[in-house]
Amino acid sequence: QVQLVESGGGLVQAGGALRLSCVVSGRTFRNYCMGWFRQAPGKERDFVTAVSWSGARTAYADSVKGRFTISRDNAKNTVYLQMSSLEPEETAVYYCAASITVGVSTGDKQYDYWGQGTQVTVSS
Repeated sequence: QVQLVESGGGLVQAGGALRLSCVVSGRTFRNYCMGWFRQAPGKERDFVTAVSWSGARTAYADSVKGRFTISRDNAKNTVYLQMSSLEPEETAVYYCAASITVGVSTGDKQYDYWGQGTQVTVSS
């Protein structure tokens, strides 16, 4: 059984920054593409970013390019999401997910395991 646990969410002012972490246990972490998604109240879950198992390849939603950075530390079984210049409309629950895939996956149906999510609230 694979478990993903996110942390680092919270309340931040518009323009501020947060770093989310996701620790994976249960299987070999380095075999997985890791992604971050977010879901705002009343909206669908959206892709944010993903990183390949080696860290060599990444993908970002257009809305976060240049402001968010995904990284991973395979020795620590952890993936990170550094977010900056946050905007109130980015208030959402942020989910970490793992996909057994080559390269990077951007569709939520391509992910096999999900965390419980961490709330990010951006105040104006």
